[in-house]
Amino acid sequence: MGGRNVLEGGVLVVGLGRFGSSLAESLERSGHEVLAVERRPELVQQWSGRLTHVVQAESTSEDAMRQLGAGDFDVAVVAIGTDLESSIVSTSVLVDIGIPNVWAKAITVPHGRILERVGARHVVYPERDAGTRVAHLLTGKIIDFIEFDDGYAITKMRAPREAWGRTLGQAALRSKYGVTVVGVKRRGQDFTYAQADTLVEEGDLLIVAASTEAAERFAALT
Repeated sequence: MGGRNVLEGGVLVVGLGRFGSSLAESLERSGHEVLAVERRPELVQQWSGRLTHVVQAESTSEDAMRQLGAGDFDVAVVAIGTDLESSIVSTSVLVDIGIPNVWAKAITVPHGRILERVGARHVVYPERDAGTRVAHLLTGKIIDFIEFDDGYAITKMRAPREAWGRTLGQAALRSKYGVTVVGVKRRGQDFTYAQADTLVEEGDLLIVAASTEAAERFAALT
């Protein structure tokens, strides 16, 4: 490809297994341009009718990636999982050709550490993260849960009884439990930005930001 890539501002996704294909579809649904790269012809054929841009190429080859214009992308995701060598080499190739923001999928912590050492800026653990999320949802106390790498979480949960009929300022949840309520939703209404004078009623849903431990302790009150 000569000149600037036609998908400037898009995302390069390497690997069309379950994680990569789901990610690519989600990005396209959100309006992002995606170039999906897969070495297995059967997967290229499977996804060529469902994704706008799918090419068959060997992502461990620097020459192949340069010919595709991969270096023009600002963001790339290496979604290869079980083939650790391909995962690591592909990540290294994308870093070497100058993509500034490379994300990579890891299966284990040692795998993730190697990816970080070869230059991945972000390492994700889809299986582990999904298991953690489901574990929280199974309790029935947390309705949704997103945890970040630094031990910080955003959760959606039911308002605890002690907050019913009180404003957030009166309930003093932050000083008592170390959590910040950032949004409140009442049945039949949209979420509203939480302020000190926001009244909490029975049945309200709260969006809470806190350390993972604090969020879990707070959820136990509901």
